[in-house]
Amino acid sequence: VHSLKDVPMDLAEPFALAAIMAREDPRDAFVSNRHASLEALPPGARVGTSSLRRAAQIRRAFPTLDVLPLRGNVNTRLARLDEGRYDAIVLAAAGLKRLGLAARIRAIVPPSLCLPAAGQGALAIETRAGRAELQAWLAPLDDARTALEVHAERTVSRLLGGSCRVPLAAWCTGTPQGGLKLVARVAAEDGSGMAEAVAESATADRAAASRIGEEAARSLLAQGAARWLGSS
Repeated sequence: VHSLKDVPMDLAEPFALAAIMAREDPRDAFVSNRHASLEALPPGARVGTSSLRRAAQIRRAFPTLDVLPLRGNVNTRLARLDEGRYDAIVLAAAGLKRLGLAARIRAIVPPSLCLPAAGQGALAIETRAGRAELQAWLAPLDDARTALEVHAERTVSRLLGGSCRVPLAAWCTGTPQGGLKLVARVAAEDGSGMAEAVAESATADRAAASRIGEEAARSLLAQGAARWLGSS
């Protein structure tokens, strides 16, 4: 069982994703003992994050903040905040909620400010490929809507070579008309530039999810996003 945002975009041949479960809150969470939100932080405040994606977007929106690396599991990160090493930290809301730590969340960071990582908030079950009986047992755990949304997100990431080591974000949601809407971003690590793409489909099926993922990836590359992905 994996957090889907940490699963490689292309699995090794013997393995497959048998089920993707209903997604928890995919957004990022602002955690601080003294401040209410990113907007409330004073210039020079120290913000910790383990994610280049978060760091790039926060630097873009708040160039006066001091965004610093933060490693370790969730409890380690919270402990370093409590020790006073940081004024605030930004984590995945899903992780805090699943660990029973939702009370530590001071604010949810709006996706307009910090777009989530591809697959964030979703759990996936990996099995050996070809185990039809095992996939049948796991089928009731698969959430069709979540699977479509994260397929669109992971399509962008796969085409752009995305991983946790590049500042790439992608978030797909349903539309009121029953279709899909995908927003994807690539930002310079220092916040000096950012490309954003939006792609929509009137339908919600796997082909549509693939199509909008491909459209978003092409748009980002056309805007010069490759220079921030470490590719040519």
